[in-house]
Amino acid sequence: MKLAYAGTLPLQGTEIAAQWDSLYWFMVILSVFFFVLVVGGMIYFAVRYRNSVAKKTLYIKDNHLIEATWTIIPTILLMVIFGWGYVVYNRMTQAPSDAYEVRVIGKQWLWQFQYDDGRTTVNELYVPANRPVKLIMTSEDVIHSFFVPNFRIKQDVVPGMYSSVWFNTTMPGKHQVFCTEYCGTSHSLMEAQVIALDEKQWSDWVRGKSIDNVPVNGLGNVPFTAAEREGKTEQSAQAGGEGSIQLAGLALEGKKVTEAKGCVACHSADGTAKVGPSFKGAFGRKAEFVSGDSVTADENYIRESIVNPQAKVVKGFGPVMPTFQGMVSETEINAVIAYLKALK
Repeated sequence: MKLAYAGTLPLQGTEIAAQWDSLYWFMVILSVFFFVLVVGGMIYFAVRYRNSVAKKTLYIKDNHLIEATWTIIPTILLMVIFGWGYVVYNRMTQAPSDAYEVRVIGKQWLWQFQYDDGRTTVNELYVPANRPVKLIMTSEDVIHSFFVPNFRIKQDVVPGMYSSVWFNTTMPGKHQVFCTEYCGTSHSLMEAQVIALDEKQWSDWVRGKSIDNVPVNGLGNVPFTAAEREGKTEQSAQAGGEGSIQLAGLALEGKKVTEAKGCVACHSADGTAKVGPSFKGAFGRKAEFVSGDSVTADENYIRESIVNPQAKVVKGFGPVMPTFQGMVSETEINAVIAYLKALK
């Protein structure tokens, strides 16, 4: 299947996407046709038979042919739409028996993915391209909804039960994931990416190698990032500029880690308190906890807050942060610490 831009719709990243789009455009064209027919006819009759003292309204008899026509034709069209939609929906929900399975856990406000080899990733779902992938999903807290616009798949993720959805993308690269069920304060920032890898990249990833230079497939012909969409990209440093931050090297890598792992859903970089305390000025300041204790936020404290966040809960905030133990490497933790040091 040749994938292409779908006009005003997102990219067609799967065959199912192309099938849904065909049904969508059929319904749009049908709606336009009947809109013109009905409104055009209404305008014509309003002008042609407008009220006049010189005219007397003719006695109108019933017409069984016309009545049957405007009843039978819409009924047939509705049945066509229903049957078409059922066929595509059935294909979308019935995963092949040989599909590669990934477990998905939704939580406020990130997506966690578990693989058969025991690995876990946060907000980055690695899958092979040109192979069926089945997601088995549940939630730790409230109802979420897993939506990939490029694939035209969406499935509610409900606590206390499992739901599933599957896809087979022939378009390697990064595809945006949204939560489309309001789930609390940072709902709009609960984003992830499906990273579809070609055969060689997938083989490298399975062996534990890092994958670089993966293309971004935006919701159309323009790649995007969450930071760009929210208008929160870092300011470039200018001579004499106040408050501008120039990130480079390890600190820049740390910023990327906080975005990839979903930290930005709960922590700001500008001093604004969200679900959790702001990153800005966090390093080196005195942190007070709900237990009444306090410490100076140094490297050890930052690391502990990442791998065991419930050990010390900052005063004024709830114990809602999940542990990232096993989900971030020591290299990534070092990068995050460097980033927090830069945000003074």
